[in-house]
Amino acid sequence: MDTKHNFQTYIAPLLGILVFLVIWQIGAPRIQTSLGAVPGPVQVAGQFGQLVNEHWTERTKAKEFYQRQEERNAQKLAEDPQAEVKIRPYTGRKTFFDQILTSLVTVMVGFILAALIAIPLGIAAGLSPTIYAALNPLIQLFKPVSPLAWLPIVTMIVSAVYSGNDPMLDKSFINSAITVLLCCLWPTLINTTVGVANISPDLQNVSKVLRLNRWTYIRKIVLPSAIPMIFTGLRLSLGIAWMVLIAAEMLAQNPGLGKFVWDEFQNGSSDSLGRIMVAVLVIGLIGFALDRGMLMLQRKVSWDKSAALR
Repeated sequence: MDTKHNFQTYIAPLLGILVFLVIWQIGAPRIQTSLGAVPGPVQVAGQFGQLVNEHWTERTKAKEFYQRQEERNAQKLAEDPQAEVKIRPYTGRKTFFDQILTSLVTVMVGFILAALIAIPLGIAAGLSPTIYAALNPLIQLFKPVSPLAWLPIVTMIVSAVYSGNDPMLDKSFINSAITVLLCCLWPTLINTTVGVANISPDLQNVSKVLRLNRWTYIRKIVLPSAIPMIFTGLRLSLGIAWMVLIAAEMLAQNPGLGKFVWDEFQNGSSDSLGRIMVAVLVIGLIGFALDRGMLMLQRKVSWDKSAALR
Protein backbone atom coordinates (compact mmCIF):
# COMPACT_ATOMS: atom_id res chain seq x y z
CA MET A 1 0.00 0.00 0.00
CA ASP A 2 2.84 2.40 0.89
CA THR A 3 4.62 1.58 -2.36
CA LYS A 4 1.52 2.35 -4.41
CA HIS A 5 0.92 5.57 -2.46
CA ASN A 6 4.53 6.71 -2.92
CA PHE A 7 4.39 5.93 -6.63
CA GLN A 8 1.20 7.95 -7.09
CA THR A 9 2.43 10.78 -4.88
CA TYR A 10 6.01 11.21 -6.09
CA ILE A 11 7.07 9.03 -9.00
CA ALA A 12 4.01 9.38 -11.25
CA PRO A 13 4.04 13.21 -11.18
CA LEU A 14 7.79 13.24 -11.90
CA LEU A 15 7.32 10.85 -14.81
CA GLY A 16 4.53 13.04 -16.18
CA ILE A 17 6.75 16.13 -16.00
CA LEU A 18 9.66 14.27 -17.58
CA VAL A 19 7.54 13.01 -20.50
CA PHE A 20 6.21 16.54 -21.04
CA LEU A 21 9.74 18.00 -21.10
CA VAL A 22 10.97 15.36 -23.56
CA ILE A 23 8.05 15.94 -25.94
CA TRP A 24 8.56 19.70 -25.63
CA GLN A 25 12.30 19.49 -26.31
CA ILE A 26 11.82 17.23 -29.34
CA GLY A 27 8.82 19.00 -30.83
CA ALA A 28 9.68 22.65 -30.19
CA PRO A 29 12.48 23.07 -32.81
CA ARG A 30 10.17 21.68 -35.51
CA ILE A 31 7.78 24.64 -35.17
CA GLN A 32 8.93 27.82 -36.87
CA THR A 33 7.29 31.14 -36.00
CA SER A 34 7.86 34.73 -37.06
CA LEU A 35 10.24 34.99 -34.09
CA GLY A 36 12.11 31.81 -34.98
CA ALA A 37 11.83 28.26 -33.70
CA VAL A 38 9.82 27.61 -30.57
CA PRO A 39 12.33 27.43 -27.69
CA GLY A 40 12.70 24.17 -25.80
CA PRO A 41 13.12 23.73 -22.04
CA VAL A 42 16.88 24.36 -22.19
CA GLN A 43 16.45 27.65 -24.05
CA VAL A 44 13.63 28.75 -21.73
CA ALA A 45 15.80 27.98 -18.69
CA GLY A 46 18.51 30.13 -20.26
CA GLN A 47 16.07 33.02 -20.68
CA PHE A 48 15.05 32.68 -17.05
CA GLY A 49 18.70 32.95 -16.02
CA GLN A 50 19.03 36.05 -18.18
CA LEU A 51 15.97 37.62 -16.50
CA VAL A 52 17.54 36.91 -13.10
CA ASN A 53 20.76 38.62 -14.20
CA GLU A 54 18.84 41.63 -15.52
CA HIS A 55 17.03 41.92 -12.20
CA TRP A 56 20.25 42.01 -10.17
CA THR A 57 21.85 44.41 -12.66
CA GLU A 58 18.91 46.77 -12.22
CA ARG A 59 19.14 46.45 -8.44
CA THR A 60 22.83 47.34 -8.61
CA LYS A 61 22.03 50.43 -10.69
CA ALA A 62 19.38 51.49 -8.17
CA LYS A 63 21.81 51.03 -5.27
CA GLU A 64 24.47 53.08 -7.02
CA PHE A 65 21.90 55.76 -7.89
CA TYR A 66 20.90 56.22 -4.23
CA GLN A 67 24.51 56.03 -3.08
CA ARG A 68 25.49 58.88 -5.43
CA GLN A 69 22.63 60.99 -4.08
CA GLU A 70 23.65 60.33 -0.48
CA GLU A 71 27.24 61.32 -1.25
CA ARG A 72 26.12 64.55 -2.96
CA ASN A 73 23.75 65.37 -0.11
CA ALA A 74 26.45 64.69 2.49
CA GLN A 75 28.83 67.00 0.65
CA LYS A 76 26.11 69.64 0.35
CA LEU A 77 25.32 69.48 4.07
CA ALA A 78 29.02 69.65 4.94
CA GLU A 79 29.25 72.92 3.03
CA ASP A 80 25.93 74.28 4.34
CA PRO A 81 24.24 72.51 7.31
CA GLN A 82 21.02 74.40 6.53
CA ALA A 83 20.89 73.23 2.93
CA GLU A 84 17.78 71.41 1.74
CA VAL A 85 18.49 67.93 0.42
CA LYS A 86 16.25 65.49 -1.44
CA ILE A 87 16.32 61.81 -2.34
CA ARG A 88 14.80 61.27 -5.75
CA PRO A 89 13.26 57.87 -6.44
CA TYR A 90 14.94 55.55 -8.90
CA THR A 91 12.96 55.44 -12.12
CA GLY A 92 14.65 52.56 -13.92
CA ARG A 93 12.62 49.99 -15.77
CA LYS A 94 10.67 47.34 -13.90
CA THR A 95 12.27 43.91 -14.03
CA PHE A 96 10.47 40.60 -14.49
CA PHE A 97 10.50 39.99 -10.74
CA ASP A 98 9.19 43.49 -10.03
CA GLN A 99 6.28 42.67 -12.34
CA ILE A 100 5.63 39.42 -10.45
CA LEU A 101 5.46 41.32 -7.14
CA THR A 102 3.13 43.92 -8.63
CA SER A 103 0.76 41.22 -9.90
CA LEU A 104 0.79 39.36 -6.58
CA VAL A 105 -0.02 42.49 -4.57
CA THR A 106 -2.79 43.46 -6.97
CA VAL A 107 -4.42 40.03 -7.04
CA MET A 108 -4.33 39.66 -3.27
CA VAL A 109 -5.91 43.09 -2.72
CA GLY A 110 -8.73 42.33 -5.17
CA PHE A 111 -9.21 38.82 -3.78
CA ILE A 112 -9.28 39.91 -0.12
CA LEU A 113 -11.76 42.70 -0.84
CA ALA A 114 -13.97 40.22 -2.72
CA ALA A 115 -13.82 37.76 0.20
CA LEU A 116 -14.71 40.48 2.71
CA ILE A 117 -17.82 41.25 0.64
CA ALA A 118 -18.79 37.74 -0.45
CA ILE A 119 -18.52 35.83 2.84
CA PRO A 120 -20.87 38.07 4.91
CA LEU A 121 -23.31 38.31 1.98
CA GLY A 122 -23.17 34.53 1.52
CA ILE A 123 -23.87 33.93 5.21
CA ALA A 124 -26.80 36.34 5.09
CA ALA A 125 -28.19 34.73 1.92
CA GLY A 126 -27.76 31.23 3.35
CA LEU A 127 -29.62 32.13 6.52
CA SER A 128 -32.39 34.15 4.88
CA PRO A 129 -34.39 32.88 1.87
CA THR A 130 -35.55 36.46 1.31
CA ILE A 131 -32.02 37.81 0.98
CA TYR A 132 -31.11 34.88 -1.27
CA ALA A 133 -34.11 35.62 -3.50
CA ALA A 134 -33.01 39.25 -3.75
CA LEU A 135 -29.36 38.43 -4.53
CA ASN A 136 -29.83 35.48 -6.87
CA PRO A 137 -30.87 37.50 -9.98
CA LEU A 138 -27.82 39.74 -9.55
CA ILE A 139 -25.54 36.73 -9.15
CA GLN A 140 -26.92 35.07 -12.29
CA LEU A 141 -26.68 38.34 -14.22
CA PHE A 142 -23.13 39.37 -13.37
CA LYS A 143 -21.43 36.00 -12.79
CA PRO A 144 -20.84 35.27 -16.54
CA VAL A 145 -19.52 38.76 -17.37
CA SER A 146 -15.98 38.69 -18.74
CA PRO A 147 -13.22 40.84 -17.20
CA LEU A 148 -12.71 42.31 -20.66
CA ALA A 149 -16.19 43.82 -20.36
CA TRP A 150 -15.68 45.12 -16.82
CA LEU A 151 -12.29 46.71 -17.41
CA PRO A 152 -13.36 49.67 -19.63
CA ILE A 153 -16.21 50.49 -17.25
CA VAL A 154 -13.97 50.31 -14.19
CA THR A 155 -11.28 52.40 -15.91
CA MET A 156 -13.71 55.19 -16.80
CA ILE A 157 -15.31 55.28 -13.35
CA VAL A 158 -11.96 55.29 -11.52
CA SER A 159 -10.68 58.07 -13.80
CA ALA A 160 -13.79 60.10 -13.02
CA VAL A 161 -13.85 59.71 -9.23
CA TYR A 162 -10.20 59.20 -8.25
CA SER A 163 -7.72 62.04 -8.55
CA GLY A 164 -5.20 61.17 -5.85
CA ASN A 165 -1.45 61.35 -6.33
CA ASP A 166 -0.54 58.63 -3.85
CA PRO A 167 2.07 56.43 -5.59
CA MET A 168 0.86 53.43 -3.57
CA LEU A 169 -2.61 53.78 -5.10
CA ASP A 170 -1.92 54.37 -8.75
CA LYS A 171 -4.96 54.38 -11.02
CA SER A 172 -3.73 51.33 -12.91
CA PHE A 173 -3.46 49.44 -9.62
CA ILE A 174 -7.00 50.41 -8.60
CA ASN A 175 -8.37 49.48 -12.04
CA SER A 176 -6.83 46.01 -11.92
CA ALA A 177 -7.79 45.36 -8.28
CA ILE A 178 -11.44 46.34 -8.80
CA THR A 179 -11.66 44.28 -11.99
CA VAL A 180 -10.32 41.27 -10.08
CA LEU A 181 -12.81 41.92 -7.28
CA LEU A 182 -15.79 42.02 -9.63
CA CYS A 183 -14.83 38.78 -11.37
CA CYS A 184 -13.82 36.64 -8.38
CA LEU A 185 -16.67 37.67 -6.08
CA TRP A 186 -19.20 35.11 -7.25
CA PRO A 187 -17.67 31.67 -6.50
CA THR A 188 -17.12 32.59 -2.85
CA LEU A 189 -20.59 34.12 -2.57
CA ILE A 190 -22.30 31.09 -4.12
CA ASN A 191 -20.35 28.46 -2.17
CA THR A 192 -20.77 30.31 1.12
CA THR A 193 -24.52 30.53 0.54
CA VAL A 194 -24.76 26.82 -0.25
CA GLY A 195 -22.58 25.87 2.73
CA VAL A 196 -24.66 27.91 5.17
CA ALA A 197 -28.00 26.78 3.71
CA ASN A 198 -27.04 23.10 4.02
CA ILE A 199 -26.11 23.06 7.69
CA SER A 200 -27.15 19.80 9.34
CA PRO A 201 -30.68 19.93 10.85
CA ASP A 202 -29.25 18.26 13.95
CA LEU A 203 -26.91 21.20 14.54
CA GLN A 204 -29.77 23.62 14.01
CA ASN A 205 -31.85 21.74 16.57
CA VAL A 206 -28.97 21.80 19.06
CA SER A 207 -28.72 25.58 18.68
CA LYS A 208 -32.43 25.89 19.39
CA VAL A 209 -32.19 23.69 22.47
CA LEU A 210 -29.26 25.77 23.75
CA ARG A 211 -31.12 28.97 22.80
CA LEU A 212 -28.06 30.48 21.15
CA ASN A 213 -28.39 34.09 20.10
CA ARG A 214 -27.88 35.03 16.45
CA TRP A 215 -24.20 35.95 16.65
CA THR A 216 -23.28 32.94 18.78
CA TYR A 217 -25.16 30.68 16.36
CA ILE A 218 -23.22 32.11 13.42
CA ARG A 219 -19.88 31.88 15.22
CA LYS A 220 -20.30 28.47 16.82
CA ILE A 221 -22.51 26.61 14.33
CA VAL A 222 -22.68 28.33 10.95
CA LEU A 223 -19.02 29.19 10.29
CA PRO A 224 -17.47 25.87 11.43
CA SER A 225 -20.04 23.91 9.41
CA ALA A 226 -19.72 26.04 6.28
CA ILE A 227 -15.91 26.43 6.27
CA PRO A 228 -15.24 23.58 3.77
CA MET A 229 -17.65 25.12 1.25
CA ILE A 230 -16.37 28.64 1.96
CA PHE A 231 -12.81 27.55 1.23
CA THR A 232 -13.92 25.77 -1.93
CA GLY A 233 -15.33 29.11 -3.06
CA LEU A 234 -12.20 30.97 -2.00
CA ARG A 235 -9.96 28.58 -3.95
CA LEU A 236 -12.12 28.98 -7.06
CA SER A 237 -12.16 32.75 -6.61
CA LEU A 238 -8.39 32.97 -6.21
CA GLY A 239 -7.82 30.92 -9.36
CA ILE A 240 -10.22 33.14 -11.29
CA ALA A 241 -8.62 36.26 -9.79
CA TRP A 242 -5.17 35.23 -11.02
CA MET A 243 -6.41 34.50 -14.56
CA VAL A 244 -8.46 37.70 -14.69
CA LEU A 245 -5.56 39.83 -13.52
CA ILE A 246 -3.19 38.64 -16.25
CA ALA A 247 -5.82 39.33 -18.91
CA ALA A 248 -6.61 42.75 -17.43
CA GLU A 249 -2.94 43.72 -17.32
CA MET A 250 -2.48 42.73 -20.95
CA LEU A 251 -5.56 44.61 -22.13
CA ALA A 252 -5.07 47.79 -20.09
CA GLN A 253 -1.26 47.74 -20.14
CA ASN A 254 -1.22 47.98 -16.37
CA PRO A 255 2.05 47.01 -14.64
CA GLY A 256 2.41 43.30 -13.93
CA LEU A 257 3.05 39.95 -15.57
CA GLY A 258 0.34 40.50 -18.18
CA LYS A 259 2.06 43.67 -19.37
CA PHE A 260 5.41 41.86 -19.39
CA VAL A 261 3.98 39.20 -21.74
CA TRP A 262 2.42 41.81 -24.02
CA ASP A 263 5.57 43.95 -24.12
CA GLU A 264 7.69 40.93 -25.08
CA PHE A 265 5.19 40.01 -27.80
CA GLN A 266 5.33 43.55 -29.17
CA ASN A 267 9.13 43.61 -28.86
CA GLY A 268 9.52 40.81 -31.39
CA SER A 269 13.15 40.01 -30.62
CA SER A 270 14.68 36.57 -30.93
CA ASP A 271 14.48 36.19 -27.14
CA SER A 272 10.86 37.28 -26.83
CA LEU A 273 9.23 33.89 -27.30
CA GLY A 274 11.47 32.29 -24.70
CA ARG A 275 10.70 35.08 -22.23
CA ILE A 276 6.98 34.73 -22.85
CA MET A 277 7.23 31.01 -22.14
CA VAL A 278 9.11 31.77 -18.91
CA ALA A 279 6.25 34.07 -17.93
CA VAL A 280 3.66 31.40 -18.78
CA LEU A 281 5.42 28.83 -16.60
CA VAL A 282 5.80 31.31 -13.75
CA ILE A 283 2.11 32.26 -13.99
CA GLY A 284 1.19 28.59 -13.76
CA LEU A 285 3.54 27.93 -10.82
CA ILE A 286 2.25 30.96 -8.92
CA GLY A 287 -1.34 29.88 -9.53
CA PHE A 288 -0.50 26.42 -8.21
CA ALA A 289 1.26 27.88 -5.16
CA LEU A 290 -1.69 30.15 -4.38
CA ASP A 291 -4.07 27.19 -4.51
CA ARG A 292 -1.82 25.08 -2.26
CA GLY A 293 -1.57 28.01 0.13
CA MET A 294 -5.36 28.22 0.39
CA LEU A 295 -5.49 24.47 0.97
CA MET A 296 -2.98 24.73 3.82
CA LEU A 297 -4.92 27.61 5.34
CA GLN A 298 -8.11 25.55 5.12
CA ARG A 299 -6.45 22.71 6.98
CA LYS A 300 -5.40 25.11 9.75
CA VAL A 301 -8.88 26.54 10.38
CA SER A 302 -11.18 23.67 9.37
CA TRP A 303 -12.22 20.50 11.15
CA ASP A 304 -11.81 18.74 7.77
CA LYS A 305 -8.09 17.89 7.98
CA SER A 306 -8.30 15.68 4.89
CA ALA A 307 -8.71 18.83 2.78
CA ALA A 308 -4.93 19.11 2.41
CA LEU A 309 -4.89 15.73 0.67
CA ARG A 310 -7.13 16.83 -2.20
